[in-house]
Amino acid sequence: MDARTEHPPLISSARAWIMGLRGWKRALIAMAAGGLSALAFAPFFAFPIFFLTLPVFVWLIDGSADWRRAFSAGWFFGFGYFFSNLFWIGEAFLVEADKFAWLLPFAVTLLPAGLALFWGIAAAVARLFWSENFARLFVFAIALSLTEWLRGHILTGFPWNLVGYALTYPLPLMQSAALFGAYGLTAIALFVFPAPLIVLGDRREPLSIRKIIDAIALGAVPIALLLAYGAWRLSTPETFVPNVKLRIVQPSVPQREKWMAEYQRRIFDDHVALSLANPAGEKDSLAGITHLVWPEAAMPFFPLESPVALDILANILPPGTTLITGALRHDSSPAAGAVASADARALNSILVLNERAEPIATYDKINLVPFGEFVPWEATLATIGIQKLTHGRGSFGVGQQPRPLMAIPGLPPALGLVCYEALFPGNIVQGTARPGVLINVTNDGWFGESTGPYQHFHQARIRAVEEGAPLLRAANNGISAVVDPYGRALQVLGLNVRGVIDSALPEAVTPPLYARLGDWILAIILSVYVGFAVSLRKNGR
Repeated sequence: MDARTEHPPLISSARAWIMGLRGWKRALIAMAAGGLSALAFAPFFAFPIFFLTLPVFVWLIDGSADWRRAFSAGWFFGFGYFFSNLFWIGEAFLVEADKFAWLLPFAVTLLPAGLALFWGIAAAVARLFWSENFARLFVFAIALSLTEWLRGHILTGFPWNLVGYALTYPLPLMQSAALFGAYGLTAIALFVFPAPLIVLGDRREPLSIRKIIDAIALGAVPIALLLAYGAWRLSTPETFVPNVKLRIVQPSVPQREKWMAEYQRRIFDDHVALSLANPAGEKDSLAGITHLVWPEAAMPFFPLESPVALDILANILPPGTTLITGALRHDSSPAAGAVASADARALNSILVLNERAEPIATYDKINLVPFGEFVPWEATLATIGIQKLTHGRGSFGVGQQPRPLMAIPGLPPALGLVCYEALFPGNIVQGTARPGVLINVTNDGWFGESTGPYQHFHQARIRAVEEGAPLLRAANNGISAVVDPYGRALQVLGLNVRGVIDSALPEAVTPPLYARLGDWILAIILSVYVGFAVSLRKNGR
C-alpha cells in the first residue's frame, strides 16, 4: 500500500451524506444512531457500537449551519438514545393498568423528549465553538460531558446510562470507575469513541498509513490502558469481614399483588419462610446467620405499627441475628405497635431490627422518584387525575440530609440506598465518614423482564467500585447480589428468581481516587480538553 492513498469511500461518503441530510431524513438518521447506542449498555454491553454512532452525532453537527440546526440534531439523537434506554418505564404504568395505562404513551415519550434537551443544548453550545479541524472533537466531548453532569443534578437528577458506563464492561474495564467515576469516564468515552472515524473521515489531510495508525491508536490505546489497569487492580487478594454471615432474601412477589390487602399476610409469611431456609431450600432457622436482608418495602404495610408482624419477627430471629429490611414507616415514630397520627409523613426507609424486633437504626430515602414517590406541583396535577404510582395517598417525605450512615451491630458503618438512589455517582456518600458497606434495597418488579433491571444492577455495581466498598443488594424480583469493592458479583439471584443468598461480607478497600476527589476528576479531564482544543485551534492542525 502506498504511503498516501485516496480516502476510503465508505467513510468519506458517509460523512458527506450525513452532513448533507435535511428534514425528516436527518431526524431519522439522528434518532436511529441514538437508539442503536443503547446496545452499549446492559444486558448487551456491545460498547463498540459507539465507534459508529457517536461519529454520526459529530458529522450531524458538522453539517449544521448554525446552533439551531445543531440543537435539532442533538435533540433527535438524544431522543433516540433515551427512548431506547428508557422504554421499559412503560411497564410500570401497566401494573395498575385501569388507573395508569392512559399515561403510558406520555411517559415513554415525554421523559426521553425532556432528557434529549440536554443533548440538544450540548450540540448547540458545541456548534458555537466549532471548528473544521480536530479541535471540534474536544469541544464536542466538553459540551456533552457537562450536560451529562447537569442531567444527573438538575431537578433531582436522573443520570441513567451515562455514556461513560460503556467503559465499565468487562470487569477489568470496570475498574476504571475507581479512578474516574462515571462522569469522568463519560468525558473519556465522548472523545475515544468518535475519534477514529472522525480522523479517517477528515478531508483536510489526505489518507496515509500514519493517519490510519493514528485513528486506530486514538480508539485502542486508551481502552487498552484502562484494561491493563483493571487487570492489575483485580490481582489484589480478596478479604472478608470476620464473623459475618449474610442471608439476602428475594421473594419475587408479582408487582400486581404487592399492595393488594388480601395478599399482605401471604407476602409477609413468604418472606419469613424463605428466611428460615438455606439456598438449597433446607430449613435451618437462620442458624449461623448474623444479618438477614429483605428488599425494598418488603412488608406491604407499616411494620412498626403491626404488633403481629413484630411478634413473628421476634420469634424467628435467633439471638445475635439482625434484620435489615426495606420498609414503610411514619416520621412520627410511634412506639412499636402504635398507629401514627393522621398527618404523619410516610417514609420509604431501611429499618434495622434486633433479635427482639426492636428498631435500632433507620435510614429514610432522600432521592425520591418523580411521579413514582412524589408528584411535583401535586395540588395542581391532582385536579387532572395525576397521582404517584406507588401505594398510598400523597407524596413520600424526604429523609435526613446529608445522608447519614447506619450503625448496625457486627457490620462496618453502613450506607443505605433505597432503589434508584444507587444511580448517583459522587453523591451517595454525603458526609466525611466513609462507609464500609453499601446496602441497596430495591424493587424492580415494576419493570418486568425488560432491560431496566439489568441496567439498574450494573449501575449499582459501579458505585461499589467508585467508593471502594462492598454492595449488598436485595431486590424483590431481582437482581439481588453480594458485590465486592471491585464490582465482582460474588453471589447473584437473577431476574424473577425466587430464593436466598448466603454469603460472607467482603471488606472495603482503601478509598480509591474517585472516592477522594469526586467530580474534580471530571473538571481536570475537561480542563485538559480545553487546553488541547485551544492549542489545535491556534495552530490550525
